[in-house]
Amino acid sequence: MKKSFRIGHGYDVHKLVEGRKCVIGGVEIPSKLGLLGHSDADVLSHAIADAILGSCALPDIGHLFPNTDPNCKDMDSQKIIIRAVEEIGKLGYKVSNVDATLIAETPKIGPHIPQMRKTLSLSLGMEESDVGIKATTNETMGWEGRKEGIGAHAVVLVELVR
Repeated sequence: MKKSFRIGHGYDVHKLVEGRKCVIGGVEIPSKLGLLGHSDADVLSHAIADAILGSCALPDIGHLFPNTDPNCKDMDSQKIIIRAVEEIGKLGYKVSNVDATLIAETPKIGPHIPQMRKTLSLSLGMEESDVGIKATTNETMGWEGRKEGIGAHAVVLVELVR
C-alpha cells in the first residue's frame, strides 16, 4: 500500500568561478562569479530536484542527467525539476510543498527570492505560496564563507494523488 505522504531531502553544491553565469532557482543573478557545472549549475534547483526524487526513493539527478551526456551540457535546470516531477507523477505523487535554504556569502540572494519562487513554482506546477526559499551566509567560515561556492538544502513533501 502506498503512503499518502512522503518527504525528501536534497543537497547540492557548486563552485563559484569567473566566466560563468550565476543561475540560482531559475533566475540569472548579476555577479562577477558564476556556478561551475555541466548544466547551468543551478544549485538550488538541483537540491530541489534531488529532494523530489528522494521522496520516492528514486535515483538522484546524476542518474537521469549524467555529466558525461553532451545533451546535458549547459542545460536549463528547470528541465531537471520538471523531469523529477514527472518521475514521481508516474508513481502517483505530486509535490505538495518545498522548503529550501541557500548558503552563500556572495552574491546577495534576498532580492532575487520572489522571482525564484515564481520561476520554481511554474516548473513544479504549484502555487508560489507552497515554495519557501531562505538564504543565509556561513558567517565567513568554511568554503562557503570563503566565497568558494554555494550550497543548498531542500526538503519536499509529496502527496499521493491517485
